[in-house]
Amino acid sequence: MVRISNRRRPHKRTERHVKLLRILNCSFIIALSSVGTPAFGEEQQTSANAVKDIRSIDQQEMENQQFGLVIHGGAGTIDRAKMTPEKEREYRAGLERALTAGYNILKRGGSSLDATETAVRVLEDDPHFNAGKGSVFTSAGTNEMDAAIMDGKTLAAGAVAALKHVKNPISLARLVMEKSGHVMMDGEGAEAFAKGNGIELVDQKYFFTQERWDALQKIKAAEKHRAGDARKAFLITDQDRHGTVGAVALDRTGCDLNGWHHKQAPRPRG
Repeated sequence: MVRISNRRRPHKRTERHVKLLRILNCSFIIALSSVGTPAFGEEQQTSANAVKDIRSIDQQEMENQQFGLVIHGGAGTIDRAKMTPEKEREYRAGLERALTAGYNILKRGGSSLDATETAVRVLEDDPHFNAGKGSVFTSAGTNEMDAAIMDGKTLAAGAVAALKHVKNPISLARLVMEKSGHVMMDGEGAEAFAKGNGIELVDQKYFFTQERWDALQKIKAAEKHRAGDARKAFLITDQDRHGTVGAVALDRTGCDLNGWHHKQAPRPRG
């Protein structure tokens, strides 16, 4: 556990706790914050100062609210014996970037919705994780992405599926939740909705990564040999299967929200 404390005067203390856990095929990072109650000044005598003091109390009450963010990156189950120090630094750095981006929003009093979307977008832009840029291939050799987001307070939700050109699917899922009147959209209809609302679209080549392509070829080879001589079948290990990314946040208002991708490798499309 890494513990970071910032001391302010007087009697203010912000504590940030970061914890990295490896559970099955996911890497989790948790960031929690608790701000100690600051001491009040002497009682103000004038009405103007009284109003100022009330505002100060409101600010302090907001600061005293706890908030937190949990993220996980779907990178597959990686055998530690095969994990180089350089690779581990890259995965950890990607998780830290996502965590920090979302955490800073919550720290400033931002919403869990903004924090969750931002954290997942960072993971979508990182080729190390199975989302967005790092998405696994379908059996047809294409990249198709799904995403979903849900507001824990209102239970409003939005989801998208079978996207081929949306750079950040989680943002489109949020747009579906907030502006479409639907819960889920998929395929060409979802991408037309994205284009009409200013969501960034990219060429399919953007999603290509050699590591994901090689993983698909290994799985297809294993399936081919399995259909023939079972004695020559290649073994598909947990390292060849990938989870996906996700995030859950609690903001200062007590509102919680989560967003995630869902994708299996390989998907039976085409």
